[in-house]
Amino acid sequence: MKAASFFKKSPWAWIPTLYFAEGIPYVVVMTVAVIFYKRMGISNLDIAFYTSWLYLPWVLKPLWSPVVDLLKTKRWWIVTMQLLIGAGLAGVAFTIPLPFFFQATLAFFWLLAFSSATHDIAADGFYMLALSDHDQAMYVGIRNTFYRIAMITGQGALIILAGGLEMYTGLHPVSLNVNYQPAQSQYSPLSVASQNPQADFLVSPATLTFHQATLVSDSAQKLTAWATEQNKENGFVKVESAKTKAAIQASWWSRSVSTPLGNWIHTNFGERHKTATITKGKEGNVGIFAIRLAHAPENGKTVALNLSLKRGDNNFTITHGERLVFTNQNWQKPAYVVIQADPKLTKASSATFQGVSGNIPLAWTITFFVLAGLFLLIFAYHRIVLPRPTQDHGSGNIQSAISIMKEFFYTFSSFFQKKGVAAGIFFMLTYRLSESMLVKMATPFLLDSKEIGGLGLTTSEVGLVYGTVGVLSLTIGGIVGGILSAQKGLKYWFWPMALSISLPHLMYVYLAYFQPDNFWLINLSVAIEQFGYGFGFTAYMLYMIYLSQGEHRTAHYAICTAFMALGMMLPGMIAGWLQELLGYKHYFVWVMICILPTYLAVGLLKIDPLFGVRQKEQESKA
Repeated sequence: MKAASFFKKSPWAWIPTLYFAEGIPYVVVMTVAVIFYKRMGISNLDIAFYTSWLYLPWVLKPLWSPVVDLLKTKRWWIVTMQLLIGAGLAGVAFTIPLPFFFQATLAFFWLLAFSSATHDIAADGFYMLALSDHDQAMYVGIRNTFYRIAMITGQGALIILAGGLEMYTGLHPVSLNVNYQPAQSQYSPLSVASQNPQADFLVSPATLTFHQATLVSDSAQKLTAWATEQNKENGFVKVESAKTKAAIQASWWSRSVSTPLGNWIHTNFGERHKTATITKGKEGNVGIFAIRLAHAPENGKTVALNLSLKRGDNNFTITHGERLVFTNQNWQKPAYVVIQADPKLTKASSATFQGVSGNIPLAWTITFFVLAGLFLLIFAYHRIVLPRPTQDHGSGNIQSAISIMKEFFYTFSSFFQKKGVAAGIFFMLTYRLSESMLVKMATPFLLDSKEIGGLGLTTSEVGLVYGTVGVLSLTIGGIVGGILSAQKGLKYWFWPMALSISLPHLMYVYLAYFQPDNFWLINLSVAIEQFGYGFGFTAYMLYMIYLSQGEHRTAHYAICTAFMALGMMLPGMIAGWLQELLGYKHYFVWVMICILPTYLAVGLLKIDPLFGVRQKEQESKA
């Protein structure tokens, strides 16, 4: 009886799960989707463009919030949206194995985004209807805590789960060891290495050793061309279709705008990748690894081996063979990986490339099925446990609906008549400009191999670095920002917070230029950047509250959140395009340039010095 009474009366029975359920779909759409598409081989351009569009439901949320008020109850909207979210997650899982998975999963992510945004409206409204003013204040910390727990679960635990499944569902990783020894001894020819009888891949040689840093250009090019041709002939690499290239060039926008503009940006500002050529007809020495499967793929499946620099000197690069596909037709034949040394090497050095062959589609299918099951359980739980407040009812009649819509349009237009609203909108669109550019490329940068400018972390490592350490640092930064702003007010802390949200982006400039191997150093860099973001974002939240003051503050705050989402959506759409043109190093420099509109926006605002200051502090100042 006591247990039944608890579930009926105590807000503890439903507030933690309700706000956990509010956070999970948001983080899935905004962060997990980016990592998922990156692991599935989608380009940075497409990832940033299409996932940025998923912000649109949150941009439009204030426009359909009256519908939630007019039709049905908030409770009905909550449980229905949770059912739809569970169905959407299952839809993503079912469509991952399909050839057109990108389009299909994106459609289900759209369903998740609209369902999640609608769930936000209903959940926040239900919270106010089901609790007294006193209880609303008492449980606000609980709801925020469980929303953050949802972020850690989504960006951390789920990504770690997917990464573990990637490793578990594949063959044992294979290592390619490369050395440079500037000795006078003869160059050691390729020889078959002694293999572990339990190894899934056979590699020759065991260690590729260079004794000379240079090779005649003609010889290097012939070796690379031979290996490339052999891999194409045996079906280890995909041959790019000429029709695909023609289709890309077909549109007017591509011919007249994006391609010429992109070429100009790339030529003038693009990263100049380290070249392996030197003068007098020589370039970096080239060596070849031969790899084949030790046994045929199971049940006629293919095995995709993805190779990247795991540790060591990044003066060794893979010039061909980063991704090799083994089938029942070619598994007994050798596939070739071409390694090139930097011609300027003078000291002994080494590097290890690692090849992993996890079943990435299966790993992510299981992950999304787990999420779908979790949401169906949440749906069933809330269908029973959520209270039924007497005030929670739809309007029901046409006259009431007309009245509500008139009030909505009046409220919407009154927002744009506020004093200083133009500077406020500019601030809301630009304060996080650099962050909106950074956030879309942060996880692709962490995942991409070092050869193309990334850090080469595994999926599980990204879940720990960005999804756990990063989110915890973000949360701590927000808490510190809230405490300090309550003591001195928004105006006092505005500039320190603006600097905090922008200057720590330098950590990514450092990571891109130096590409450290030290995992703890990477964690520290991400933690500093995320702490700065959490601390600086406090000013943004407080300003939205400040601008919303007066009549219709709730509706005006909702409009502010729409501009907040729009400020993330628009820059994010071009982030991938710019990154591919500039390279990671120069792209993160561009992110730093994007902090200038932030400072301009802050300088244009006029804030009441007493806003945000505790009552006692205000009395002492008076």
